[in-house]
Amino acid sequence: MPPACPPAPPTGYLDQWIPLTRIEEMEKTDYDVLIVGTGAGGSAVLWRLCEQLIANGKRIGVVEAGDLLLPTHAQNLPTLNVERFVQLFTNPKISIPIGKTIPDFPAATMLYALGGRTLFWSAVSPRMHPSVLRKWPVPLKEMSYYYNIAEEVMNVSRDYTKGSSITEVLVNRLRGGGFTEAAGFPLAADLAPTKYGQIHSNVFFSAMDLFGYSLNRRSFDLAVKTRAVKVLHENGKVVGIEAMNSEKKSFFLKSKTVVLSAGALKTPQILLHSGIQGRAIGHYLSNHSFIMAHGMLERADFSELLGALGILIPQTDEQPFQIQLYGPGADFWYSYEDPPLQKELGVRFEGFGMVESRFQNHMYLNPNNRDEYGVPEIQIDFSYSEKDKEIIEQVAQAVRRVSGVIKAPLVSKNGRTDLCLMPAGQDNHVSGTCRMSNDSSDGVTSPYGEVFGVAGLFVADNSVLPPMGASNPTLSTVSLAIRTADYMITKLS
Repeated sequence: MPPACPPAPPTGYLDQWIPLTRIEEMEKTDYDVLIVGTGAGGSAVLWRLCEQLIANGKRIGVVEAGDLLLPTHAQNLPTLNVERFVQLFTNPKISIPIGKTIPDFPAATMLYALGGRTLFWSAVSPRMHPSVLRKWPVPLKEMSYYYNIAEEVMNVSRDYTKGSSITEVLVNRLRGGGFTEAAGFPLAADLAPTKYGQIHSNVFFSAMDLFGYSLNRRSFDLAVKTRAVKVLHENGKVVGIEAMNSEKKSFFLKSKTVVLSAGALKTPQILLHSGIQGRAIGHYLSNHSFIMAHGMLERADFSELLGALGILIPQTDEQPFQIQLYGPGADFWYSYEDPPLQKELGVRFEGFGMVESRFQNHMYLNPNNRDEYGVPEIQIDFSYSEKDKEIIEQVAQAVRRVSGVIKAPLVSKNGRTDLCLMPAGQDNHVSGTCRMSNDSSDGVTSPYGEVFGVAGLFVADNSVLPPMGASNPTLSTVSLAIRTADYMITKLS
């Protein structure tokens, strides 16, 4: 008989699927970098720091106001289909409907969770149009460099719909009908097969991918259910943050560098509540005007293997909007369902119009109403300009033209007319409230995301975007966040 195997040596245990640190422990640490928020911007900063600072002893901390919700993008979960996805995302416990008290921005929501909105985003990832980028305080060549890095780490390609007859046929119809820029979606989706033991189960990208990469590069501290309420600053330099746990107990976290990535509404809220001065903080609030429509295609026009419909008609010099086409029906993605055979195929049209970046569109704090953490609540003054309204009309007309070109007559759905303007905030593309600039009179941060007047305080989320044109913002936010991290690394060194 062989000898009995000895017991396995004791190891530490995990209570969750990601290592967490208690806020009480984080209060004892002097951090080199502290990141507030874990959406697209915060996770990108973390990834770049962990990738570039593997061997040194820099201490990195991350705090997230929300709890653990999902370990991956919701569309990667085998238990969710489109209906259950919508039921989860629109649950007011998850997407908190703050717009109910904001008449000018009625569809605004807050989502508190590790990974933020990237757990539910569309994954459509176009670059900003060159006409937009030329107005940014970042050289075009430099933006191209960081776009390349972001697209690689996010697995952005047009392969998701490649070979799908429904996409290929409609792209040809669109190009022949004058929409020459139409093409399959640039989608952040990992389509590599699982091979040699390396798992590729997270098809649709989320911040959790970047957390996974980061964990396998080096250690960092992460606390959830930890609300940053103030940035602490002395003599023009950041020294840390005040944060509160779910029991509303305050903690003071020390750091030489702080990165706010709490979103385009929460980040300026924190800055204003911290007494940080800046004429542009909260101002130049922008979004996309959002036209929604549905149409029906004849099934007989396509081959047996339909595939997925995902087409982007991008912004151009002449066209201040973009249009996205999804389908067939609700089957742009599915896990274990067998899509039924149908005589007609549904198409969803989403048109995003450019909105002017105007000082008078802004968020501010309502001192008469405070949240459970004692922070004044957000209020918004917002309206569409006459130019914005002209573009909305252009988008509506273009959607109708697209419908005709692809032979998909518009139909009413869910009690809506065949084409309608969604309420402000429905696009989830709020931006501009801490926009970067070369001039503190019309911006909040430098071109590298550092807040004017507070050394070591950075912003890395949608709020830094200056005019964003008509494109989905996430790829650009990730690109700029990586650039900000590289700049921080030079300072840390």
